[in-house]
Amino acid sequence: MAIIAITQHIGTRADELGRLVAERLGYRFLNSQMVIDEAARRFNAPPEQLIVADERRPHFWERLKTDTARFIPLFRATTLKFMAADNLVILGRSVAILLPDAGMGLRVRLVAPLKERTAAVAIEENLAAAVAERRVRDYDREIRARMQTLFNVDIEDPLSHHLTLNIHATPLATLLTMLTEAAAEIDRAAPADGRQKLCDEALAAEVRATLMSHPKIGHAPLEVNCLGGKVRVNGPGLVPPWDDLIGRVARNVEGVSAVEVNAEEAAAPVRPA
Repeated sequence: MAIIAITQHIGTRADELGRLVAERLGYRFLNSQMVIDEAARRFNAPPEQLIVADERRPHFWERLKTDTARFIPLFRATTLKFMAADNLVILGRSVAILLPDAGMGLRVRLVAPLKERTAAVAIEENLAAAVAERRVRDYDREIRARMQTLFNVDIEDPLSHHLTLNIHATPLATLLTMLTEAAAEIDRAAPADGRQKLCDEALAAEVRATLMSHPKIGHAPLEVNCLGGKVRVNGPGLVPPWDDLIGRVARNVEGVSAVEVNAEEAAAPVRPA
């Protein structure tokens, strides 16, 4: 039932390791492009715009903030839905950050020294050494800044992950063994309510993304929670007919057993003395 969610420095052979771990465990393997493609299909969104959620190339800041606010929830909802099906190795720049603390998975960060990563990128992308080093340094800054802005997480902080692995210092076979044994331990020690928590988190995210994708709801400031398949939506101004619309859209999401819509009271304006 484990989810191994891997983020990585560029030039750390993450795709190779992720696929080997999935093959050894008999798990599904997904990378961020696969998630983007599925999110585009499910929410009828352009994949070239959804890439803002987990971009490989450092052109993110050219995107509008409205694009970010719209597409991050779609990417998150799709990622969590895949995770809720468990038995998964998933690779991307932000996927480990999205893994809920439900005792069902492992956030893994792959790192390596700059020199070795530069050499790997030079070979992979057919670049001169100086160009490859600049590419690696620029990319590291880009990813760190993006994760801080979008998710309020320092991707370089070891506390953001359960396990940080130096792929240059440890043979690939050893890393493979470590991660497969970790998956077995997660299965053994998983809390009884862990899967339900993960499913509830995924369902809440899907309801939020579905509401955001509705042309009459869009970016309305809504808070969505889920417990045992029962969804609660809170937000300002959720009075008729908006409460009924929110309820109808949420109830159409597969897995939702009940919906409660609550209007938050806006603070009364204070008249100047």
